[in-house]
Amino acid sequence: MSRYDSRTGDSTSYRDRRSDSGFGGASAYGSSASKRESSSVGDESPKKPDLDGLTPFEKNFYVESPSVAAMTEAEVEEYRKKREITVEGRDIPKPVKSFRDVGFPGKFSSVFLDAFVINFLDVRFPESLDFVPDYVLEEVKKAGFTEPTPIQSQGWPMALKGRDLIGIAETGSGKTLSYLLPAIVHVNAQPILAPGDGPIVLVLAPTRELAVQIQQEASKFGSSSKIKSTCIYGGVPKGPQVRDLQKGVEIVIATPGRLIDMMESNNTNLRRVTYLVLDEADRMLDMGFDPQIRKIVSHIRPDRQTLYWSATWPKEVEQLSKKFLYNPYKVIIGSSDLKANRAIRQIVDVISESQKYNKLVKLLEDIMDGSRILVFLDTKKGCDQITRQLRMDGWPALSIHGDKSQAERDWVLSEFRSGKSPIMTATDVAARGLDVKDVKYVINYDFPGSLEDYVHRIGRTGRAGAKGTAYSFFTAANARFAKELISILEEAGQKVSHELASMGRSTAPPPPGLGGFRDRGSRRAWS
Repeated sequence: MSRYDSRTGDSTSYRDRRSDSGFGGASAYGSSASKRESSSVGDESPKKPDLDGLTPFEKNFYVESPSVAAMTEAEVEEYRKKREITVEGRDIPKPVKSFRDVGFPGKFSSVFLDAFVINFLDVRFPESLDFVPDYVLEEVKKAGFTEPTPIQSQGWPMALKGRDLIGIAETGSGKTLSYLLPAIVHVNAQPILAPGDGPIVLVLAPTRELAVQIQQEASKFGSSSKIKSTCIYGGVPKGPQVRDLQKGVEIVIATPGRLIDMMESNNTNLRRVTYLVLDEADRMLDMGFDPQIRKIVSHIRPDRQTLYWSATWPKEVEQLSKKFLYNPYKVIIGSSDLKANRAIRQIVDVISESQKYNKLVKLLEDIMDGSRILVFLDTKKGCDQITRQLRMDGWPALSIHGDKSQAERDWVLSEFRSGKSPIMTATDVAARGLDVKDVKYVINYDFPGSLEDYVHRIGRTGRAGAKGTAYSFFTAANARFAKELISILEEAGQKVSHELASMGRSTAPPPPGLGGFRDRGSRRAWS
């Protein structure tokens, strides 16, 4: 029995409905046309899986609103062009242009907006309403949420239709809610958990910080539906996590290493998982999680719905997607090429290594206004050294990196978020997954070892439509990145200094694996 009687039913048989994900039937792969369509995001047709004995489940819940249905193809094309939305796949739904048109089934539209408004605006409206009242939408607009972000406007209807989905969008684009809200709808349509059942929704994330951030959003929006979630990651005692799993949770957000530990110790299983999310897939591969991901996915039923999110689209990510996704939609916001958020002002200073600290202090004197300032360094040792020096010089700084305990990392993040310590130094452990809404400045004290890391580091500011500024100290040792960095700056409409332009003309681009997707074995895999 579903928690929501108003959910959209599907009158077709289970065997027919499976073809929505490209499984078991000529409707998915039986014609040459279908094969051509699927080849746009995958060259290999998957083998037909054995689904005998698996319990049927629902996954197509999309209800197209009248205003969306009334959009002409020309209007759809114009909207996508304006918002830089590129799509691939068959039977692609039209994008939604407003929160009113999201298309969650029945009363879930009100439940969704209730949670949205309560969590972000501290406004409530009567539970009995079956529509979205105008005053709620006005409050949403006052808070700056005028319409769904591009990835939400196209991603929500795609995910709600139950098909596999590849989403490529820059950091801070709103992709977390793009998959979490459809996940909550999905959970509400499934039978309730029985003793010993594992989760219905599994979200895999590369770092503890990102996993915690996702779980916070899942708790906010799942509370209206009484959906339980937990976060599974390493570096902390297993006891509380084991208790959550044993009590039963519908949504698990996990880093791969700790999840495998929980599976091998029989503290959870993945038999009930029908909605799988791989968030920041490029980062997971970069950190060497490929074998763990494959092992986890091998324990999940093949007719699941899989959503695959990435900020970039290197070949490694594309190849893995072909193994896990079947006849997927693909939505790209902007371009699949590496690029930076245009809301971020980028300033690159070409200096010597010995000038860095004095330059940092001078910069802090110029910009320090109580706003959050995030300073990135390459090494844990460097983080601690610069933090000590800043504190000796009277600057309120703390550091975060992988050698610190989870409790200490949580405390540092809390101090940073609250503004008690407005300066935080960090290694790349914070480059993705750190969501502090008012980070005004990012400083790359050490330029990162790849352009992907550069884009993700500076993406800690300029989030959710806000403006931000990123400063980067660029030395002769970083010269191999100059040409590609100039391309990123120019694409984002940023000014390129004469020193950087000169360096770009005199140096060759980095060899494969250095300027682009990092060698997967080169980094420690956080678990």
